[in-house]
Amino acid sequence: MDANQDILQGKWLELKGRVKQQWGKLTANDLGLLNDNPAELANLLRQRYGYGQAQAELEINHWVKEAEVHTNVSYSDPVTQ
Repeated sequence: MDANQDILQGKWLELKGRVKQQWGKLTANDLGLLNDNPAELANLLRQRYGYGQAQAELEINHWVKEAEVHTNVSYSDPVTQ
């Protein structure tokens, strides 16, 4: 998930406000952890939603692609890197 980590860290200020909208089970404490380390998102999704690592990465990939569509900001494609 290196490409996703790069995207999350590079565009985090633009994306972090959408995290709670996308994944409502994340707590305020979880979001605080993400402010320090957005790469932790996959681990939090695994804990809160019971996803396996592959499913968590798939969810993040989908979310990043959707963010690209809705913000008109061009991110590199995390699936193909």
